[in-house]
Amino acid sequence: MPWVITLILLLHAAPAFAGAADDQAVAPISLAELAASADLVVLAQVKDTDYFMRRDIPVSGSAYLKVLVPYKVDRTADLIEVYEKDLHERECYFPNPTVFEEGRRYLLFLKQDPDNEKRYRGLPQGCALDVLVDSDNRYALRYPVTGIKLSDPLSDLARDMKFSDGYALIDDEALLPAEREMMLSAGEIAPYASLDRQWMYTQGISLAAIRKVMFPPGLTD
Repeated sequence: MPWVITLILLLHAAPAFAGAADDQAVAPISLAELAASADLVVLAQVKDTDYFMRRDIPVSGSAYLKVLVPYKVDRTADLIEVYEKDLHERECYFPNPTVFEEGRRYLLFLKQDPDNEKRYRGLPQGCALDVLVDSDNRYALRYPVTGIKLSDPLSDLARDMKFSDGYALIDDEALLPAEREMMLSAGEIAPYASLDRQWMYTQGISLAAIRKVMFPPGLTD
């Protein structure tokens, strides 16, 4: 999606919408703390969005996601609505899939919307972590993890993986040169055989391992 790449580049260049001070104000948080503070923790897939757009960038509206795996719920639902308004560093907007593709999958941490009990909003720390499908048709958290600043040492859980998910590909223009070189050196991405310059993520963390981090022994999930 063009607006996704535009937004990525804007946020890389400077935290223009929230400001550097706002970004520093939110400290890294653990997955267990995120899960404990959320009303809803689910693996979900984007089905549709209804956003008000300005210059091809969403600035308010709702996304509708199909629940694939419920981890912590406040009510039973196969489809959830996630509302967002304005632009800020940890906004909760999702790319809308075309009729020719599946929607992206995310591990979501959400709170009930105080203005509408039937929908959800993101947490102050963020709302979504990217999930991919591997070659064995299993779900894995994409590594390196982006979207929420986490304090967990997830590098210890990351493993080399082969993905069958088209969203494991990333366009060269979505990466800053220094970021690309760092990820290449760490073995986190590899060149993809394509006419266009693209890269493929090569590492992930199984959701079975992530679940144990989110809900350690002694915590109610």
